[in-house]
Amino acid sequence: MTTRSVVTDWDRRLLFKFIEQQNGPITVTITKGKHKTNEQNRLQRLWMKEISEQLGDRSAEDVRAYCKLHIGIPILRNENDAFKAEYDEVIKPLPYELKLRMMKVPLDWAVTRLMTTKQLSTYLDTVHREFSEQGIYLTNPEDRKFEERNAS
Repeated sequence: MTTRSVVTDWDRRLLFKFIEQQNGPITVTITKGKHKTNEQNRLQRLWMKEISEQLGDRSAEDVRAYCKLHIGIPILRNENDAFKAEYDEVIKPLPYELKLRMMKVPLDWAVTRLMTTKQLSTYLDTVHREFSEQGIYLTNPEDRKFEERNAS
């Protein structure tokens, strides 16, 4: 599966050229919205580390796999028909432990990297709510912005 973010006319032309060069039947899915940001990605990684450290019984990669499977998959399945079809065919029939392994490196089934900024915001909000309810303290991104401004 290839994912491309189209923001400019140049991006659009490159996408058209890419599609023209494909052989045989292909399926193209277009998702409205901007691709996730680097800031969102950094926050997600930070939270996975913080959750892992505070729980103390699983790695950040284990937490990431859990979140992808339990939080990210439902978001994408509800909003992306191509993703839903692929997930339901390949991953859904697997036993739970194999599903978790599919979310981790080296297999690393694409979930959050396919999300738009809006979808990833929903994902991060859900991660924050679920783990905060368990007593886990997660860095507030607004606090980080304030700290960065004061450090300058």
